[in-house]
Amino acid sequence: MADSVKENLEMQVSEMEMLFSMFPGEGDIRLEDACALLHVMRYLEGVRESLPPRIEFCIEVKIDNPQVTVDLHASLPHSYPQVAPVLFTRCSSLDRQQQKLLNDNLSSYISALDREELCITLAVQWVQDHSMLFLKNCKLPPEPAGRTQEVNSVFHRMWIYSHHIYRQELRKKILNCAKKLHLTGFCLTGKPGVICVEGAKDDCEEFWHDIRYPNWKHISCKHAETISEVNNIDECRLFPAFEELTFEAHGDYGLRNDYHMDLGQFLEYLKEHKSEHIFQILFGIDGKTDL
Repeated sequence: MADSVKENLEMQVSEMEMLFSMFPGEGDIRLEDACALLHVMRYLEGVRESLPPRIEFCIEVKIDNPQVTVDLHASLPHSYPQVAPVLFTRCSSLDRQQQKLLNDNLSSYISALDREELCITLAVQWVQDHSMLFLKNCKLPPEPAGRTQEVNSVFHRMWIYSHHIYRQELRKKILNCAKKLHLTGFCLTGKPGVICVEGAKDDCEEFWHDIRYPNWKHISCKHAETISEVNNIDECRLFPAFEELTFEAHGDYGLRNDYHMDLGQFLEYLKEHKSEHIFQILFGIDGKTDL
């Protein structure tokens, strides 16, 4: 099993080297974890005993006609290329339906390839050859102004619970994603981990999709609040911005940083933002200041 994994990782490193030669420009390839390749190399050299994290990255695929950029996101399981990679695209020039059609077709193409075949370069070529079809021929007529206003006026707030939130790259991803989607709220790091996002409903749902990709298992949306047909989404917000919270912790600061956040301080924070009712929903106990 270990030999099989090492063989797969060697092939993945070889493919990444090829991709970096194909896309040499700064920002053409963005690693989700800048140290991921280093961890893989150390594992292959025997310096690292535990399995390295997945190699996850985004390639900026430039389309000539029309001139747009399609982001191809990839996550390579340790068993790739024996199993298919996780791939999806993003393009600001596509609406949601076009985006889904593009990704469904890309998925069908990858599924039809022979396994044990490196396929990221093939996926890049497919995106370059086929994205223009969705950009040119699948555009939907613009929605009436009244309908657009209705969609944009649905306010949503999500309360998300995780067993823990430690990793620096994950915390950065949460902050960047919330800011990109103009969401307010907070991310409570440590153990337990709690995230609150509020804003337009579509943006909250996109945030929920993005942070779970590809394999965040110990996370759930505990509660959601929706207000329809609001005149101004900003007037419904409880939080002025999106921030990271780290309250005074206690416990073992060992290798796993397995420590608990001070829930008493967290309760006080919720009270300051008129959200103390959520404490019982998140933790199953009534909020008390002497926690």
